[in-house]
Amino acid sequence: MLVSPRSHVLDFALTVEDVDVERSGRRILDSVSTGFERGRVTAIVGPSGAGKTTLINVINGLVVPRRGGVRTPEIGALVEATQWARLRRATSTIFQDNSLIGRLSALDNVLLGLAETRHPLSLAPWSSSARERAARSLRDVRLLDRAFERVEKLSGGERQRVGVARALVKNPRVLLGDEPFSSLDPLLARQLGENLRSLATRDGVTVLLVLHQTSLARALADRIVGVNAGHIVFDGPVELFDEETEAAIFAGAARGALT
Repeated sequence: MLVSPRSHVLDFALTVEDVDVERSGRRILDSVSTGFERGRVTAIVGPSGAGKTTLINVINGLVVPRRGGVRTPEIGALVEATQWARLRRATSTIFQDNSLIGRLSALDNVLLGLAETRHPLSLAPWSSSARERAARSLRDVRLLDRAFERVEKLSGGERQRVGVARALVKNPRVLLGDEPFSSLDPLLARQLGENLRSLATRDGVTVLLVLHQTSLARALADRIVGVNAGHIVFDGPVELFDEETEAAIFAGAARGALT
């Protein structure tokens, strides 16, 4: 590892401990351990197939590791379904593919981010306060003027912004993003990234973003975690993430891609 993790930092919102993930006999993550701090933005960077998305999916419970796991100070080690449910209630994820419902409007898709706040079988219309929250989230991503447009009619970049708005409407304590700005132009990506950064600095949200744009990682993150071939090969403050370090993180891409 180029820089040792800052183990002296105690204010971790969650930690990943000795995580191994295998798929079809291949090691995707290999003894990965790290922690993510409250009120800070951490960017995960590395070559394609390095295991970055798998790490995010371990944290949100979509991938079950062969060994190791996730822990939070409030819950402890996450083992039982009820423990994972408790973390998910405080967590939002921005997925690369957005996972939106095309036939619904942008506003209705954002409202789905509040689904945990009411009975799953409820057929009642959304409350005015919920609709106002969803509208504010669309405004924050500069898409309020398309609130009633069906998502299937929106551009790729607009759909990605709906996905961001749906994550923000929940007011999460932990925000995970898997390439959340990949379909956006650089200016809009920077603007929305600043929105997420303000959540960390103003509200104490733990923000963890997988980013392929290293320039954006430098602009937004407090800390960089570099992943290559299933290992954390760099973990340090953004000030130490220079061009030489970036090249070293990506240098192992030819050793065999992991997915």
